[in-house]
Amino acid sequence: MPVTIAVDIMSGDRGAPVAIQAALKVLQGNNQVHLILVGDESVIRPKMERSGKKFQDRWTIHHTTEVVHMDDSPVHVLRRKKKSSMRLAINLVQEGKAHACVSAGNTGALMATAHYVLKTIPGVERPAIVSAFPTVKPGKQALCLDLGATVDTSIDQMVQFAVMGSTLAQVMSDVKEPVVGLMNVGKEDIKGTESVKAVHERLLHSSLNYCGYVEGNDVFSGEADVLVVDGFSGNVALKSIEGVMKYLMNAIKSVLRSSPWLKVLALLAYPLLRRIKRTVDPDRYNGAILLGLNGIVVKSHGGANKVAFYHAIQEAVATASQDMINLIHDRVAAALQED
Repeated sequence: MPVTIAVDIMSGDRGAPVAIQAALKVLQGNNQVHLILVGDESVIRPKMERSGKKFQDRWTIHHTTEVVHMDDSPVHVLRRKKKSSMRLAINLVQEGKAHACVSAGNTGALMATAHYVLKTIPGVERPAIVSAFPTVKPGKQALCLDLGATVDTSIDQMVQFAVMGSTLAQVMSDVKEPVVGLMNVGKEDIKGTESVKAVHERLLHSSLNYCGYVEGNDVFSGEADVLVVDGFSGNVALKSIEGVMKYLMNAIKSVLRSSPWLKVLALLAYPLLRRIKRTVDPDRYNGAILLGLNGIVVKSHGGANKVAFYHAIQEAVATASQDMINLIHDRVAAALQED
């Protein structure tokens, strides 16, 4: 179905040039997408008219010169930057003019603004940041939440995250009964903090397909479709995983360039290396959904390149194509009745 996505062109470390290149690639690959490019028209229009003229019926510009900077506090953004490209992109979702929005702006400001403008689904106290990780099982991904929206996560909130994550896995991965795991320092019942143990007990008596505790080394095993974790630990895990992936990719490049023979080997193995890179490249998994809001907001990495930002927009398109909000609303309501 046709989908309209509002794109915050100005926010993020790299600003408009990267976002515009990503937008052009999305328009080129999907004729069912309309993009509302939110930002400074004097910056956006020349580049879009030069490279995106043949798509001109599928993009519009929503002009503003106000930008959310990466060091802006959430309170300052809420009070003083009501016409920022971030705020206006979220407003377009709230007004029903866009099915979803994408921003690479700072996470705290995006979370606070989205929460203020869109509010949460009834029964959800706080939104969660959710993203997919590849697994060793071909074609299978694992959704992990919360990845940093709420640092000090309550027991009730983690149970809500489990319900929302299970519903998202059903919608996005077409899994009838997603397996839900709770991240812990071990699989034994005696391990973990008191709050994790309390969440464990709640999930054991829920209607979810709950498999119990999973450990950090199970993230890529495919053991669970949904991994539930508190926001502090989830954000640390996300950044660590991204760092390790980038380190390994750079280490492989460095080794293969270290001698003429290895360079020849690299040329021979190029198809295989390219396939591996596509599988583990964190840029391809960019785009985390702010789950639990009355609208779809996708967070891109602040330092995203054009490939990563492209995948963030694609995530917004895929999510907007599903009836996710209503499905999560119904599942959360049912879970509250269980309690």
